[in-house]
Amino acid sequence: MIEMLSYDFMQRALLAAVVVGTISPLIGVFLVQRRLALLGDGMGHVALTGVGLAFLVGTAPVPTALVLAAIGAVVLEIIRSRSRTAGDLALALVFYGGIAGGVFFTSLASGKSSTALNQYLFGSLSTVATGDLVGLVIAAVAVITTLGIFGRQIFLLALDPDLAHTQGIRTSRVSMLLTVLAAVTVVVGMRTVGLLLISAIMIVPIAAAQQLSRSFRATALLGVVLGLASCVAGLTVSFNLDVPPGPTIVFIALGLFAMCAALGLIVRRTWHRRERVSETATAGS
Repeated sequence: MIEMLSYDFMQRALLAAVVVGTISPLIGVFLVQRRLALLGDGMGHVALTGVGLAFLVGTAPVPTALVLAAIGAVVLEIIRSRSRTAGDLALALVFYGGIAGGVFFTSLASGKSSTALNQYLFGSLSTVATGDLVGLVIAAVAVITTLGIFGRQIFLLALDPDLAHTQGIRTSRVSMLLTVLAAVTVVVGMRTVGLLLISAIMIVPIAAAQQLSRSFRATALLGVVLGLASCVAGLTVSFNLDVPPGPTIVFIALGLFAMCAALGLIVRRTWHRRERVSETATAGS
């Protein structure tokens, strides 16, 4: 770890990993509650179009991907809310259109765009510049601030849309807000984890946390801890093995899920055994 932190680019990468590991599960817990676990993948494909377009016109990939992903989020919600197209079909349209746009624009761009595209697809330790890190922190603060202001409305929507509607919440606007936040989170994580894998850090830590917790708040907090652990550990392993950080981070997150699932099973069996013993003792008395 000390050797790793002696490099400036690794210091930036580590800070980026901390940002990603913190905000991704905070958004993911709402997506899991709404059964939209694949939404992050859809936004990642749209952001891929933004990266390809940036290569073509010569703009910065991160801001371009952010704008395209936000537009894609709005379009997705409009399709889902105003047409008869099913939600999963609308998401599939975003999937296919996004990845087709990314590959198409990248192919039109000259130079080493294909090699650079892989860095955004799977993450790269050396591509996190100081300016990118500042942008990531600003985006993360914006996401956390938005959750602080609209967190209750988003929670009610995720819990029960009909209940949220009766509470006077404009569910369509709140749903669009959540989708935009997911899009921003995807772009925030594409430097470290990669566009194709960032959705895993939004979902897998939350799925792991659900094995050990029952409340929404506890799941969110534990998910953040597991997300941070996955990102920091994955970054360290990828540096030592000289492999892309994205797959490494996801593998560690999946390993933590397996551990939490096994531990949760043991805890539940122990709890049920104690309940049976208590019931038997009560019946005997």
